[in-house]
Amino acid sequence: MATNKLTMQDVLKRFYPVYLKAHDVNAVQAKTVYHIINCKTGAFGANISHCEACGYKIYHNNSCGDRSCPMCQALSNEIWVDAQNEYVLDIDYYHVVMTCPSELYPLIYSNQKEMYGLFFHAAAETIMELSEGPSYIGATPGFISILHTWGSDLSYHPHLHLLSTCGGLDTDRQWRQSKDGFFLPGKVMARLFKGKFMAGVKKLHDEGKLEYHGQAEKFRNYYTYKELLDICYNKDWVTDIRESFAGAKTVMHYLGRYTHRIAISNSRILRMDEKTVTIRVKDYKNGGVWKELTLDSIEFVRRFLMHIPPKRFVRIRHYGLLSNRNKNSKISICRNLIGCRKFLSRFNRSDKPSIIKKLYVKDVTICPCCGEVMNFYVERKVRYAVT
Repeated sequence: MATNKLTMQDVLKRFYPVYLKAHDVNAVQAKTVYHIINCKTGAFGANISHCEACGYKIYHNNSCGDRSCPMCQALSNEIWVDAQNEYVLDIDYYHVVMTCPSELYPLIYSNQKEMYGLFFHAAAETIMELSEGPSYIGATPGFISILHTWGSDLSYHPHLHLLSTCGGLDTDRQWRQSKDGFFLPGKVMARLFKGKFMAGVKKLHDEGKLEYHGQAEKFRNYYTYKELLDICYNKDWVTDIRESFAGAKTVMHYLGRYTHRIAISNSRILRMDEKTVTIRVKDYKNGGVWKELTLDSIEFVRRFLMHIPPKRFVRIRHYGLLSNRNKNSKISICRNLIGCRKFLSRFNRSDKPSIIKKLYVKDVTICPCCGEVMNFYVERKVRYAVT
């Protein structure tokens, strides 16, 4: 197949039935694959544009809308990022990445909802506790946390990306910020995050809320579980303060890159044959250069399924000044104190045809044949579905 036309849909149509013969999948994984395989095929109905003047019709097969589908993220990402414009301050922001030791991966994968939630909770407490302390900023910042579970080669690598303001409001509602490009000490942050995360693991274990499947089965044994705790406590955890972003435009570009990203995009799938799939991966150990990686087809499907999040799990969360209860009131206070303007939404709750016109300079409401306005209606009947 041509490289530039190969999609995740093509790969799953070909290899997912083979994968099912030897492996079980959960309900969420099965539903996601069903969505991707049937995306834009007519299985979910179609939008029909009809010109009453000349009779011209255009059929647009509906997309599946699944958050793990590579074909359904572009417009959603643009709309979400645009909505964040109203809450962005024209100041420096810091990009922080929080990880945990690989020894915990089996336990995390076996308890995704609980452990992913713990990731968010421990990271948020760490940032808030250090930021509000008098030794550092002494104020409450605003930050967004985004969960990713993959490495470039689709391996399982759960970690959090955080984007935080360089300052915040103190208890007297005065603006305070870090000085000389300094945010928070990385080693102190890593130790505090480790303590909070491991305390959460022990609490979940003691309350009987953890399950042990697959590679985590061994942790049913009390001594193996205790050995895991000792290994994790003795390791130096990595918390990486990668870079700072100066100004609102840079921040919005960052959000567009990270927020709605999924495990693999169609553009990274290069080739497939009867038994393998070849993808592009970034070699971080060699300066981040791109190279090709060929995986067995069943292994490729297995790796992709690992990164489908639990049902209704929220992968993007807001804290501090950017939390839902604070952002409408406190962001305005921050703007007044630091003297920056408000960035307005380009779309401002526009309908999708208007958004498409602004993004792609294409007016889908105008008939390409006669130039008259077209009418829209939706055909919801399921025509066919590939299972």
